[in-house]
Amino acid sequence: MRFRTETRTRQVPHTIGGITHLVDDPYNVHVPVPPRDWDRTVRTGVTVVAAVVGVASVAWSTAAISGLLGLVVVLPAAIGAAIVFDAVWMSCMALEWLARYDPARAQLPRRAGHAALGCAMAAVAVHGYIRKEFLIGLVGALVSGLAKGLWTVVLAHYATPLDKRTQQWVDIQRAEVGGQLAMVAVRRDLLRAQGMVAAEQAALAVGRDQAPDPDTADPDPDDVLSIRPSVRQAVETAWSSGMADSPSVLAYVRKVADPDARQDTVDRYLREIRKGA
Repeated sequence: MRFRTETRTRQVPHTIGGITHLVDDPYNVHVPVPPRDWDRTVRTGVTVVAAVVGVASVAWSTAAISGLLGLVVVLPAAIGAAIVFDAVWMSCMALEWLARYDPARAQLPRRAGHAALGCAMAAVAVHGYIRKEFLIGLVGALVSGLAKGLWTVVLAHYATPLDKRTQQWVDIQRAEVGGQLAMVAVRRDLLRAQGMVAAEQAALAVGRDQAPDPDTADPDPDDVLSIRPSVRQAVETAWSSGMADSPSVLAYVRKVADPDARQDTVDRYLREIRKGA
């Protein structure tokens, strides 16, 4: 068994001049070293290799597919579109990893990843066919297939299978927590809707408080602005109504137009009306 030396500290009493304090005292301890975990080392190494293979696969397929698409579009657009082919199956592989404890949920991203991989491999093969190097295109297509296959093996190694009862227990727990998470969004929407209803009701209530009630409204006649005619208009109205004598016309004018109307003003308007008639 191997050991390693560790330096630790402990507090010990130390007295000088009759005054004692606790001070740190270093000391060495021999601690046994556990054996090297070769399984973990191998898993880490395989994961690193799979990551490097994945990057190389993306670079190779992107170069090949962009060369194919570059025949009809500009190169930057061709490169962007070429990245999509590998990005899709790698994203599906990541979703498959997240669902490693739920085989039913992992089936959809696994199937979608295989379909996306087939499209990427076909595009690489077509590029070789167009360049009159079909065999090279087939070999190049195998690069993406090998990368996907390696990652599939790695994920299968990390995904520990669960027995049926444990799987059912995990599914029930996931369903309960998922329901609670869904209710958070539902409650948020309900609170938002309730706030909108409350604001609408408050606005309508304020409008009702400010609007006059037609059943109880009793306007004050003094608040009504009366429009009086001018003295001349009143004289003309009296003349057209058959009033010819000056005292009657004056009384009418003072009633409907101007209480301070003068006699000579009314007579002058009457003379003008008679001349015009």
